[in-house]
Amino acid sequence: MTKDKKSKTPGNATIALNKKAGHDFFIEQRIETGMVLEGWEVKSLRAGRIQLKESYVKILHGEAFLIGTHISALAAASTHINPDPTRSRKLLLKRPELNRLIGLIERAGYTLVPTAMYWKRGRAKLEIGLAKGKKQHDKRSTEKDRDWQRDKERLFKTG
Repeated sequence: MTKDKKSKTPGNATIALNKKAGHDFFIEQRIETGMVLEGWEVKSLRAGRIQLKESYVKILHGEAFLIGTHISALAAASTHINPDPTRSRKLLLKRPELNRLIGLIERAGYTLVPTAMYWKRGRAKLEIGLAKGKKQHDKRSTEKDRDWQRDKERLFKTG
């Protein structure tokens, strides 16, 4: 009568990735946050109907909000309500962490961008990155370095 333990890492815990954030910004630090969601949004997240590409994090009145994220409503899950797919969603951060982020954004010229969304213990978590913007020549050099690493791996692999 032994209990079967569930695996600690589910098969696919990642909901969405924001690859454009890594292309447009130097991400210096990553922070995990929770979000205030409605029921229909959670069902849509389970179906993978989210887009983080054009979203950003803004701090208003001492609270952090996720703006511009598009969560498409499922037809079966939202029959009795009128869902707004691009509404602002409040992020759940502790006060000292939020105060530190406010100081960095106002003084040091950083910005907050969402980089990934994933499941952790049955709850949707958002990973935001403390980032500085890249110039066009920085983007080109990053792409050149990535191509060189790929060519180098190919050369070592063939001999």
